[in-house]
Amino acid sequence: MATTVRRAVLTLPAAPTGPENPLPALRAPDGVHVLDERSRRGLPRDMARQIGYAPLRSLLPVRIRDGYRRERTEREFDAVVIENAHLRVTVLPGLGGRVHSLVHLPTGRELLYRNPVFQPADFALNGAWFSGGIEWNIGATGHTTLSCAPLHAALVPAPDGGVMLRMWEWERLRDLPFQVDLWLPEDSEFLYVGVRVRNPHERPAPVYWWSNIAVPEDPGTRVLAPADEAWHFGYERSLRRIPVPAWEGADRTYPLRSQYPADFFYELADGARPWIASLDAAGQGLAQTSTGVLRGRKLFVWGAGAGGRRWQEWLTEPGTGGYAEIQAGLARTQLEHVRLEGGAEFSWLEAYGPLSADPAAVHGPDWRAARAAAGDALDAVLPRERVDAAYEAWRGRADTEPGERLAEGSGWGALEVLCGGHELPGTPFAESTLGEEQAPWLELWRTGAFPEPKRVAPPGPSLVAAHWRDMLETAPADPLTEYHLGVAQWHAGDVAQAVRSWERGLALAPSRWPLLRCLAVADALAGAPARAADGFAAAFEDLAAESRGGEPWTAAEAALGREAMTALLAAGRLAEARRVWDRLRPALREHGRFRLLAARLLAAEGHVAAARRVFEDGFEIPDLREGEETLSEVWSALTDRPLPARYDFRMRPPGTP
Repeated sequence: MATTVRRAVLTLPAAPTGPENPLPALRAPDGVHVLDERSRRGLPRDMARQIGYAPLRSLLPVRIRDGYRRERTEREFDAVVIENAHLRVTVLPGLGGRVHSLVHLPTGRELLYRNPVFQPADFALNGAWFSGGIEWNIGATGHTTLSCAPLHAALVPAPDGGVMLRMWEWERLRDLPFQVDLWLPEDSEFLYVGVRVRNPHERPAPVYWWSNIAVPEDPGTRVLAPADEAWHFGYERSLRRIPVPAWEGADRTYPLRSQYPADFFYELADGARPWIASLDAAGQGLAQTSTGVLRGRKLFVWGAGAGGRRWQEWLTEPGTGGYAEIQAGLARTQLEHVRLEGGAEFSWLEAYGPLSADPAAVHGPDWRAARAAAGDALDAVLPRERVDAAYEAWRGRADTEPGERLAEGSGWGALEVLCGGHELPGTPFAESTLGEEQAPWLELWRTGAFPEPKRVAPPGPSLVAAHWRDMLETAPADPLTEYHLGVAQWHAGDVAQAVRSWERGLALAPSRWPLLRCLAVADALAGAPARAADGFAAAFEDLAAESRGGEPWTAAEAALGREAMTALLAAGRLAEARRVWDRLRPALREHGRFRLLAARLLAAEGHVAAARRVFEDGFEIPDLREGEETLSEVWSALTDRPLPARYDFRMRPPGTP
C-alpha cells in the first residue's frame, strides 16, 4: 500500500477556547517549574549553566488564553491523515500540529493515549492546553504557547518520492521560526519526524524543545530507557539524582507506583543511542528514538494519589483511563535552555512506531536485562543507522518549498519576515496571512507612526522585540503609543522607563484603564500592595464605565475584575472588593474564579457559613493552574473537614514548603 496523505475531519466533544485575555502578560510565568536554590548546588556544570540561561521575564508578546470553559458540544476539527499499510497518523494542524492518533493497522492498536474529548486546561505557558497525542513544545520551560494555536501546513515532496506533511510557525517568545515534517515511507512501521529550529537573527537565542508523547497508563505499563540514573523533579521544586529503576522502595519505571506527579529525566550515557519506550504487560507498546541532537529523555507520571487522579479526570472524561508522558528534548532536563548562535540552526529526526519485546525480560527483576530486551528489539526493527540515513535524506528536502497548502497559521511570522528581510527557504510566511492584529504594526514599520484605533476597543497585542521598541521610541508620543512602548520597555527589564511611558500616556489618554492597570502591576511587583490596590480599583472603575458589549470587553472585565478583587482582598479593603463584585456583569459572577473570590470575600466579611455554602453548592474553575493550591487553601481556612474530592488537585506531599 502506497503512503497516502489526505484531508479529514475529526469530530470530538469540545469545550470552546473562548477569547484571549486582552491584558498584557506583564508578570513572569508561575514558579511551578522553578528550581529551588539548594538544588542548584552540585549539578553538572553544563546543566547548571543552561538552567540559569535566559529565563522568561514575562510571556510577552504572547497573550494569555484563559477564556475557555468546560461545557462541551460536538465540534469538527480539520485533520490531516497520513497512512500506509502499517500506520495511520492523524494530525491536527489547527491545534499546534498535535498528532492526535497513531494506529498500528495490522493489530488495530492505538499506540498513543488518544483523548476522547477536547478540553483546554491551564497547563500551557499562556494557559490553554489539552492532553493526549504527541505535541511539539518550543519556546521555554513548559508547554508551548502554540498548544491551541494553528500552524501553517502544506504538502512537500518526501525523500522517497512520496509526500510528507510540513507544519511551520514563528515562535514568538524567542522570535524563532521552526518546522516539523512528518514523513511515512511506504514500507515503514515508523513515522519519521524531521524538526528544524532556525535563528535568523545576528544575536544568539535560547532554545527549548521537548516532544511530548502521551501513552496509555495501566498497572502493567513500564517505561524503559537506556539509563541507570535519572534526575527527579517534583512539585516541591527540587532536582535530585536518583537510581533507576527503584527509588525509595518502589520501581518508578511503572507510572502508577509513584504517589505524586513527578518528572524523571533519564541520564543517558554520552554516545548511547537515544530512545524511550512504553510497553504494556504483554511487552507491546510504543517506541520513540531520534538522532543524537535530541539527547534528553523523560517520564512524567501523574501518580496514584488523589490529586493526580483528579487531574486525569479533569483533562478528559472520568472512566476513560489515564495516561503518562514519555518525552524527548534538546537538554538533560526541561529546566534548561540551549544557546543557538545567530544564523545557526538545530535539526534532527525522530521516529515513532510499535515495539514488541519479551515480556518476561521487560518486566523481570533485572533492569539491565529489561532495557536490553527493549533496546535489542528496537535495533532489530529500526537500526540506528537507518534513522541516521533517514535524517540525511530528509535534510536534503528541508528547504524544499511547500506545495498544496492545507492550513494557515498566524500572520506574525509574515510581519517579522517582511520587516526583518529574513530568507527562510522551505517555510514561507506569506504577506497574505497578515491580518487585523498585525495591521497597526505594519503601519508603524511603513510610516513611523502607530495608528489611532478605528473604534473604541481594548488595546490590541503589543510587540516587544528590540526593533519594535526602537520604532515605538521614535514614533509620535500619543497615549496608545506610550502604552505599547511601556510594555516593550517592561519586557526589556527597564521598569523605570516603562512606568514613565505609562504615566506620560495617562495624562492624555481617553481610555485610562489599560495604563492604570499596567501601573498597578508595576506597583504590586515593586512591593507596594496598597498603591497597587488603588490602581487596580481605579482601572476597573474606568473599564466598567467605558465597557461596551461584545466578547473583547467581557474578557477585559473578567481579567481585570479578577486582578482587582484579588489585590483588594489581599489589602484587606473589603468594601472596595465588594464594589468590584457589584459592578461585574451578572454572567461573570457565575464563573468559577469569581465563585471562589465570592467565597473569599464572604469569609473575610465574617460570613464563614455562607462562604462554605459556595463550596457545597459546587463550582468549577476551568483555568485552574497546574500546581495551584488555592482551592485547598481557601477550604482549610473555612473548615477543619477534609477537602472534598472534587476540589482536590494537590500535586505535592502535604507539608511541602
